[in-house]
Amino acid sequence: MSKIPFAVIFDMDGTLFQTETVLVPALHKTFDRLRREGLWQEDTPVKEYLRILGVPVSEVWRQLMPEASEAVRDRAAAWFLDDIIDEIEHGNGRLYPDVLTTLAVLADQGIPLFVASNGRQRYLAAIRTAFLLERYFIDFYSLDRFSLMSKSALVKQLLNDYGIEKAVMVGDRRSDIQARRIMGFGRLDAGLDLPTMKSCVGRM
Repeated sequence: MSKIPFAVIFDMDGTLFQTETVLVPALHKTFDRLRREGLWQEDTPVKEYLRILGVPVSEVWRQLMPEASEAVRDRAAAWFLDDIIDEIEHGNGRLYPDVLTTLAVLADQGIPLFVASNGRQRYLAAIRTAFLLERYFIDFYSLDRFSLMSKSALVKQLLNDYGIEKAVMVGDRRSDIQARRIMGFGRLDAGLDLPTMKSCVGRM
């Protein structure tokens, strides 16, 4: 495989996709089911979930349900993923403003684009299908696709797989910042407007 001299790697949640548009309704559905099953008695921990958004799935459920067994956490995680995908497939998710325009401009410039996300493969596939993102991205990397435990390891895998020599990480989660520091490449904050992003990419 030939080397890629420069690429842009995007996080998905909170960078391209307005995650809260599907996660909060899905979280309520999941915890409603947990309450019906007698597995949860308290309110839905929405604030706690939004505070830890972007961490690996296994860590999410350890923090949301610290007293629950691993089996219950696994069941909740599976229900939650189903509920999220149902929300996306029913058209309830949203990209951030100007995302598609930005991606089109970068792709038209011939810049290879990738996604590296802590989200599950099925979740990324649902977003990709809903918004036809395969038009712009070469590949979508997720932790569960490679059985990895951190965003840094995932980005390293992506760089190695595609022979990427230099890259920009677009994302503002802690895991994105850690990946950028460990791998030693540039970072753009999420939420940049199109002219600013184009200008920053042009200087890399």
